[in-house]
Amino acid sequence: MPLLTASKLALLYADLEVFSDITVEVPERARIGLVGPNGGGKTSLVRVLVGELTPNSGAVHRSAGLRIGYVAQTPSRVPAGTLEDEVMTAFAELRALEDELADSALGIQQADEAGRRRAERRYSSLLQRYEALGGYDYRNLMERVTTGVGLTPETLGTPAQAASGGERTRAALATALLTNPDLLVLDEPTNYLDFDGLAWLESFLESFNHAYLVVSHDRYFLDKVVDRVWELDRGRVRSFRGNFTRFQALRAEQARRQHREFQRQQEYIQREEAFIRRYRAGQRAREARGRATRLARLERIEAPSRQREVALDAASVERTGRVVISTKGLRVGFADGASEVQLLSVPDLALERQSRTAIVGKNGAGKSTLVQTLLGHSPALAGVVTRGHNVRVGYQRQGQYDLPESASVLDALLQARNMDLADARSYLAAFLFTGDEVFAPVGSLSGGERTRLALARLLATRPNLLVLDEPTTHLDIPSREALERVLLSFDGAILFVSHDRKLISMLARQMWVIEEGAVKLFRGAFEEWVNSRQEATGPPPRTRRRSAKQPARPVPSPPEADPAPDLEETIARLEARLVEIEKELEWAAQRQDVPEIARVGEEHQRTQVLLDEALSEWGTLI
Repeated sequence: MPLLTASKLALLYADLEVFSDITVEVPERARIGLVGPNGGGKTSLVRVLVGELTPNSGAVHRSAGLRIGYVAQTPSRVPAGTLEDEVMTAFAELRALEDELADSALGIQQADEAGRRRAERRYSSLLQRYEALGGYDYRNLMERVTTGVGLTPETLGTPAQAASGGERTRAALATALLTNPDLLVLDEPTNYLDFDGLAWLESFLESFNHAYLVVSHDRYFLDKVVDRVWELDRGRVRSFRGNFTRFQALRAEQARRQHREFQRQQEYIQREEAFIRRYRAGQRAREARGRATRLARLERIEAPSRQREVALDAASVERTGRVVISTKGLRVGFADGASEVQLLSVPDLALERQSRTAIVGKNGAGKSTLVQTLLGHSPALAGVVTRGHNVRVGYQRQGQYDLPESASVLDALLQARNMDLADARSYLAAFLFTGDEVFAPVGSLSGGERTRLALARLLATRPNLLVLDEPTTHLDIPSREALERVLLSFDGAILFVSHDRKLISMLARQMWVIEEGAVKLFRGAFEEWVNSRQEATGPPPRTRRRSAKQPARPVPSPPEADPAPDLEETIARLEARLVEIEKELEWAAQRQDVPEIARVGEEHQRTQVLLDEALSEWGTLI
């Protein structure tokens, strides 16, 4: 039975139809990716499915007791307390059980003999439920998950009111993952994750035992974690089996078939209309009327949709010297009052003409600061940066496009480069600004539209060195693919910061890798770098675990029972089982199988508790 079914959904905003006649279902253990152009209604559809938004028509049926974990692109509310307080809400039931166990243990001590037996039975029942829910390991699990999504202990202690949007989103993601829902719904979960976080999330989802639906523009991510793709386009959903690459192939073949059928039907319609015009009067008028009736009843094949995407012809650029930027003895950082804080030490580097270089590293490692220093926008702590002969830099900052907010789209382009109005409108059409859209004020543009306009202005200046900081932010998949084609045909040098692994794998010929406060040069493609990292690190380290004697919060023990017979045999059996569990835990850690780590870890702690109790009891008898 499906976890969720939706029938004939329609949604309107004022008089604008967002989508209509959508019928979908989410089966158990589904792995679905939802894709489509920006503004096409993906988030609205997700909100309808999870119950946050009521459709204008249609119905959503959710199976009884269905637990949904939903993480929006940006949290709609700012919780009170710290980020850790927010994450710990995932364990509300366990923490309530801890309070009940404490009350129950106290009741055992205070009860008379008859009440004591009842209280002991209640305590035993509560403890069994506590253990079954992972009570002895939930803080360890929380540490693994929060570390995986990139939340440090320091960040977890940040008041939610003071946390950044990205930090709150990662906390919401951790909370949803920890609730172990029957259906996990993630809207753009990769936006705020670095490479390590992305790899961890992919590994988590691959071993997740329940269903999930993810909205994403990250093609690399979709290829790894989904086996079905829903495409929301022009208000309709089409479903395709397979990952994203398979979806693209199926959609392309479907579009070709639809185009052929559309063309054949259009040719038939033209022939019939010509016959009707010619013979509407005269001896064959009756036949013409019959053909007109049949033509009116004909179910018309819809014209194939044409993806709106950036499409530019490659433009030659002025030639530079062999080296466009070089560094010597460079140290990157910032001043903190009278002292200096060094972020990076940089080896002597030379960025050559027509090179393609990706800067990669963890969030907060200093990638953007390095770019600012190379361009002279931030002072270096030490060393020099030299720009080569005849270099014209085109620089796009992450999320800050220096756009004239009060100007129109057309005027914003003309401010960047003086062009004939007809040429300017044709140029903007290549960036999807057509008709009256060119007169829209810049301040009213969405994030994706602002990115497209900034790219249009940047490339209009004809730079021969492009420096891009997260250039695919807010771009949908067709625009990302078009941007890749433009960059691949660009004649100059490109230096870019990105977490878009598809873009990096297609474009980069070398990498500047930021690790442990230093920039390291890797000569090779992205896949070669990933393989080299895996070979260098080997199997993942074992997960650090809390002692079995220290559950998340102290759980009071009831008064000790009478010694069990054959105590030495019990101790030997428990010790042997612990050795077996340690091996199972090591294998699970090497596979990064988070659910298995949690399960085996819980068994280890339960066994260790039993062993400690047996040893303690044995010690009182000798």
